[in-house]
Amino acid sequence: MRYQTDKALFKEKDTALPDPKEASQFLAEHPEMEFIDLLLIDMNGIVRGKRVEKDKLPKAYEHGIALPISIYGMNIKGNPVEETGLGLEIGESDAICFPVAGSLTTQPWQKRPIAQLLLEMYEDPQTPFFGDPRMILRRLVRQIKDKGLTPVSAFELEFYLIDSQESGQAPLPPISPVTGRRPENTQVYSLDDLDEYSEFLTGIIDAAREQGLPADTIVAESAPGQFEINLTHTNDPLAACDYALLLKRVIKQVAHEHELDTTFMAKPYADQAGNGMHVHISLVDEEGNNVFQSPEDGKMTDTLRWALGGMLALMPDYMAILCPNINSFRRFSPDFYVPNAATWGVENRTTALRIPGDAPEATRIEHRVAGADANPYLMMSALLASVLYGIENKIEPSEPVVGNAYDKELEFDALPTNLRDALRVLSQSEPMREYLGTDFVDVFVTCKEKELEEFEQHITGLEYDWYLHAF
Repeated sequence: MRYQTDKALFKEKDTALPDPKEASQFLAEHPEMEFIDLLLIDMNGIVRGKRVEKDKLPKAYEHGIALPISIYGMNIKGNPVEETGLGLEIGESDAICFPVAGSLTTQPWQKRPIAQLLLEMYEDPQTPFFGDPRMILRRLVRQIKDKGLTPVSAFELEFYLIDSQESGQAPLPPISPVTGRRPENTQVYSLDDLDEYSEFLTGIIDAAREQGLPADTIVAESAPGQFEINLTHTNDPLAACDYALLLKRVIKQVAHEHELDTTFMAKPYADQAGNGMHVHISLVDEEGNNVFQSPEDGKMTDTLRWALGGMLALMPDYMAILCPNINSFRRFSPDFYVPNAATWGVENRTTALRIPGDAPEATRIEHRVAGADANPYLMMSALLASVLYGIENKIEPSEPVVGNAYDKELEFDALPTNLRDALRVLSQSEPMREYLGTDFVDVFVTCKEKELEEFEQHITGLEYDWYLHAF
């Protein structure tokens, strides 16, 4: 295929070039800065980019920074997938990247004074690049706002703290700095577990605050060394995803300061819970009223029903975005509270979509399917696309599940259970092509299919154990 931005997808409101005064003001306030890390988030949710001297910062604001288009055609290992048409076929050409307004900040973990700045890719200053997940989300947010609605959202991130190790080796929980022992079990919501790693966890909160990331709650999760961090809600979905992505970076860097490592891999241990990434979403109107909140107790608004209906109807279609890697699908087991069907319920953590039982004004949908290895921008894009689909087509949801949804999954639409099936459903989804862009869907599917092909050519140790001498 050949890369091509469908300019009909975008409107003038989908561009947001920053004010160059932001750069000069930052440098005046931080004269000690030596370098700026320019961050571009690829399709996998991995940070790419370059480090420049601080005198290049004004140029980035005024004229942009050139980076290769092939960044958005890379596999998980950082190698361009030539079948996407974004590499050698177009001469490894560049596109222009402009800063994300308000994202320029310090990096407290650096030994030398180095700042960081998020970028977005444009084909030209008036046309967002179709393959940039942040640009896809920007367009979908605009489409919802065109209906007089604004999404309010917040992420919850799970991760494992692990010992530093060589790549490819199975991880181990870290040795406790308090007891000197490697943990074998964890009590969910245990304060003792938080106390054992208090220096590390406090370091995360301190660094997050310095960067303006609204991380407010940390809990010990259901496996040794596993934690969950919650971000506070915001009425800017782009910022919500920025916070989630940049918080991952903070967690990794603070762990390194403590001679530890972390993983957001979906399923690092076969016998323990995987890492999930939940997101809470509601919609407010132009007066700031939550349109999911019903004036009558026990009733649902039309908008809430249709949003649920769209999310449920398209869940198989966007499953490959929620679970983009082969390992992603190893999370799915009823023993570890990962939904296996398109279900919903009120205050029910066994369902894919949960309506928390908070105050009526906080009525929202919690989406509980994605792994922590998902790209937050693409995840949010898929969810907002399904909300739009539900509202525009007045899709009614199935009946809510009462009790254990895992016992009733055969009554509901099954979700793809492996990456190959998920990619096929996404590739054939007309709604996802309409909302995300058909060229983007083609590039995403192509990259992931090539990863799958390479993975399946690898012979594992288990195959030798089972088959080498069996016949």
